[in-house]
Amino acid sequence: MEANMKFKDILYNLRTEKGLSQAKLAKSLNVSTGTIGMLETGKRMPSVEMQEALADYFNVSLDYLMGRDTKSIYYGDPQEHYYMNDDARELAEFLHKNPDYKVLFDASRKVKREDIEFVKQMIDRMRGTDDDTGC
Repeated sequence: MEANMKFKDILYNLRTEKGLSQAKLAKSLNVSTGTIGMLETGKRMPSVEMQEALADYFNVSLDYLMGRDTKSIYYGDPQEHYYMNDDARELAEFLHKNPDYKVLFDASRKVKREDIEFVKQMIDRMRGTDDDTGC
């Protein structure tokens, strides 16, 4: 999430990521569709009660919902939309299932991009060598 993302944008993103219409979200929260529309256009800010209801509904922290915490993602069940996108979810699942690769992932965060490219080239060469030997 961008550091300057506003509540209206966050609400819109959360709603659309869940595939909800404004009407369906409004019905779930027992408010009017117009209320959701005004919140998403920035014409109205949510009450404290509405903030809590939205945070609970989307399983996010109040700080995240209000744009104060750009690092928080979702709370709750990881299988229920914990990650912001499929790539992040797949990477997290892979690292969880293959902890030996986590060492490589952690190490890659501490090196320069050109070093990563060099290592990738070496791995590609090793794969080519292994393929030639039938391994």
